[in-house]
Amino acid sequence: MDRPDPALRASVTMTAAGLAAAWLRGLGSRDVSAQRRLFVFPHAGAGASAYRLAAYLPDTVEVCTVQLPGRESRFAEPALTSLDEAVAALAPLIADHTDLPYAFFGHSMGSLIAFETARRLRALGTRLPDRLFLSGMRAPGLPDRDPRHTLPDDELLATADFDGVDVELRELLLLPLLRADLTLCETYTPRAEAPLPCPLTVLAGSDDDSVDEPELADWRRHTSADFELHLFPGAPHLYVRGTERELAEMITRTFPARG
Repeated sequence: MDRPDPALRASVTMTAAGLAAAWLRGLGSRDVSAQRRLFVFPHAGAGASAYRLAAYLPDTVEVCTVQLPGRESRFAEPALTSLDEAVAALAPLIADHTDLPYAFFGHSMGSLIAFETARRLRALGTRLPDRLFLSGMRAPGLPDRDPRHTLPDDELLATADFDGVDVELRELLLLPLLRADLTLCETYTPRAEAPLPCPLTVLAGSDDDSVDEPELADWRRHTSADFELHLFPGAPHLYVRGTERELAEMITRTFPARG
């Protein structure tokens, strides 16, 4: 039997590494010191640079932030409109980087992607996250309050926080991206599966008018392990901006280093 060409093997390895680097910003950034990994899943309309948790976490935690197509360094790629497509792409890449204890943090749309990625990893037989931090999103299966992905452009713009953004950029790039992300969230229907064996910490701002405490508490149904619910007092939906230090401290306390 012919042996695989070493050059071909190297090319495939480089391609896989490049794909992982495109999807997981920060991967390999703390190779020397990392004892754990935190995979971060941003909210709708946001890219990897919207989150600055790495600056407030110890060097023992390597932060890998998901960069979905259609934004920042991947703006030329079409944005995904299916949660299943996002998870199908992400899960194998994360599965290749579960050599260290790891956790997920997802905010809003990112909570749904993080949750379904964990379920896909279970199906793949891969080591699961030590904990899921799920933020600012009602539990799967609960109805959307006011679906927006089918609104006309002017009505959708009126619901978005694009203050100070150039009109052309807003209409040509940000609005289509927001619509794609909303489509991903609002057309998502969770499949019936057993609860995850991963502990869940569910987070939100106490003044978040997009989700209420019963909707957050309903996440409890989706774990057979520990469940915690924490509200940041007086904080809005996008509380993550400005509370990175407090959030990082909570993650560090709840996701301790292993010996």
